[in-house]
Formats: sequence, structure tokens, C-alpha cells
Amino acid sequence: MRTAAILWRSTHPGPTVVVTIVAFALGLSVGLDAGRLAILTGSVLLGQVSIGLSNDVIDAPRDRTIGRRDKPLTADGAPVRAAWISAFVAAIVALALSAALGWGLALAHAVFLASGWAYNARLKSTIWSAACFVVGFGTFPSLAFLALPDQRVAPLWAWIAGATLGVAIHFSNVLPDLEDDARTGVRGLPHRIGARGSSIIAFGALIAGAAAAVVGPALAAGAPVAATSWVAGGAVVAVSAWGLAATITRGPSRLSFRLVMLSALLLAAQLVVTTWLGR
Repeated sequence: MRTAAILWRSTHPGPTVVVTIVAFALGLSVGLDAGRLAILTGSVLLGQVSIGLSNDVIDAPRDRTIGRRDKPLTADGAPVRAAWISAFVAAIVALALSAALGWGLALAHAVFLASGWAYNARLKSTIWSAACFVVGFGTFPSLAFLALPDQRVAPLWAWIAGATLGVAIHFSNVLPDLEDDARTGVRGLPHRIGARGSSIIAFGALIAGAAAAVVGPALAAGAPVAATSWVAGGAVVAVSAWGLAATITRGPSRLSFRLVMLSALLLAAQLVVTTWLGR
């Protein structure tokens, strides 16, 4: 039980659960039946477990160096070998579940998982760090569409919204760890840009994503923008504009980070609602 608890805490439970819930909601929005929805949700959950575990087990030596006591795998006697095994097994089972719904879904999920693993293994310390999030989260909305019996990829606006969401997540998530990362040589794109610039990019990306989710479906359908889309997009823009103004005038702060997270959740909700309206 102790090993299981340590492994679960090493999966980054918060983001793992949130991404899984978004995948579940997208599955509902495209009209998946109960069986396909359960398989998609289980596949995404295991994929997130794999990415989270790989992040912590790869970073364990670095985290020990800087004394990250909040990381379970840095403790003496931590189940590092079990974490490696669990990360690989979770990825394999996740892809097997995806393949049960079609090879298109399995391929898209493999791209998503490969983006996460590539970031954890090496690219987080390079100028290409953001590319992992652009590719991974750009592909993410298509998982629900590819889980349908008549498989198809998500519309272009959903790719853009997903990619911008990924950019915002990346440029905001590193902010609390900038000093620790600097001590251990991690210098991804946000580290090179700095805290203020990264916060500005995060808010700008969220505004761009909201705009894509409002304008894209309207252009594709040749119809006026639905009131619900205006409301959802307006909420994202309002929160992001607040955070952007605060960051520019006062510099990045805990408020900036919280507003990025709130705006990102609103954009995810907008993505789900807009997908449902477009059925």
C-alpha cells in the first residue's frame, strides 16, 4: 500500500485527473456511447499516469540534489524501479486500450504520449520544450473524435485551441520552479524568456485559443457565432486580460499563476462546450 501511495503521488495527480476529466467531457460532447467513453477515459488516465511517473522518476536524481522533499521518489528507499516499470506498463496498456477503438486513436494517443515522454526525457532543457506541448495538446482534442465508430480528427479550430492551451500550461507551470531549475541546468524556452515574458505568453496564448474556438466553428459552418460560444470565450478573454494587465504592471506573481490556471480551465470548458454545440 505504501508503494502504491508513493507511485500515485508521483503521477502528478492534479493534472492527471484534470486532463482525464477533460477527455471524458470531450468524449461526451462528441456523442460516444458508454463503452467507448469508458475505454477512452481509461486510456487517457493511464497515459497521464505514465507521463507523470516518467517525469518524477527521470527527475529524481536532480530533485535529490536540490532537496525537493515534496517529491516522493527522492526519499531513501523510494520505489524507483517500480516507478519505471509502472510508467512503461501504463503507457503500453493505454495504447492497447486506444487500439481497441481503432488504430487512428492509438496513433494519435502515441503522439500525445511521445510528446510528454520526450519533454520529460530531454526536451524540457532545450529551446524546443514548448514544441512538446504544442504537438501533444494540439493532438489531444482529436482523441475523442478518433474514438467514434466513424473516426475523424478534430476540426482545425480545436487543434489551435488545444495547442494554445498546451503553450499556456507549459509557460505557467515552470514559473514556481525557475530558481530550482537554474541550479540544475534545466533551461527550456520559458527559462530563457524569463518569468514576466513567460506569463505574458501564457495569457496571450489563452486569448488566441479562445478566439479560435469562437471564430473557427462560425467560419466552418458559415453561421453566426452562438451566444454560448461568446459567453465562454468572453470569460477566457476577461480573466486572461486581467492577468495580462497585472503581469505587465506589477510583474509575475502568485495571482498571475492562479489566473493562468483559471483561464486554462475556462478554455478547456469552452473547447468542450463548442464541440458539443457543433455536433
